[in-house]
Amino acid sequence: MRIPAWTEDELVLAGALVARNGWRELRTGDLEVQKLSELLRSLPLHEPEARTLPSFRSVDSVSRKTTDFMTNHPGYTGKATRCGRLTQLMIQAFIAREADMLQAAQAIEEGIGSGELHLLPAQSDEVDDTGTSAIEGRLLVRRALARERNPRLRAQKIKHVQRQGKPLRCEVCAFSFSDTYGELGEEYIEVHHLTPLHVSGAVETRLDDLACLCANCHRMCHRARPGESWRTPADLRELMCRPSNKTDGH
Repeated sequence: MRIPAWTEDELVLAGALVARNGWRELRTGDLEVQKLSELLRSLPLHEPEARTLPSFRSVDSVSRKTTDFMTNHPGYTGKATRCGRLTQLMIQAFIAREADMLQAAQAIEEGIGSGELHLLPAQSDEVDDTGTSAIEGRLLVRRALARERNPRLRAQKIKHVQRQGKPLRCEVCAFSFSDTYGELGEEYIEVHHLTPLHVSGAVETRLDDLACLCANCHRMCHRARPGESWRTPADLRELMCRPSNKTDGH
């Protein structure tokens, strides 16, 4: 059995290790490398058979990955090691928003340490059709999706909107299920987290942290592209308003 490729979650944790170390590699004897190796071998991402392989996320492999991060950083003056496209995208993410990525790493570490992320069932669309997830990691997507699909939370959000006297419409495209489907669509809408993935599970979800969306806009907010986070409704509205995305109606 081949060793599985590194996932976003694993790269977030490895990248955080290097970023905290001043973008310097860490050797196999480093305690942080040993701790990360143990953590990676426990993540509920790969088949149990893969996690039992002696070389799976060993201290050697973790140390080599920290070397990839160091030598492929734009500020490194030596020869870069060969690494995959996803590692390069993760390096770019850490450079662009290091504080957010470090917080994402902390959220994964805390979720594994508490047992929460081990208990969450896999969600059908936590990865895109291409097999990628948000740059913050598949496990954080899984947690956010599970919370969005909490029927009690969704019902509370709908009641909250109705008490304010607002129509139950998509906050991106204004689609109304009841206007289109009549009685069948009454009181139907989907909810989406406004907060970043690494924040959405750190505290109890508030109703103001949720947006009402139609199924199409919700899917587009979640649709992953390599190296990107998932989108807020505001991000999606901006995307829809770009001239290149408008048609002339023909």
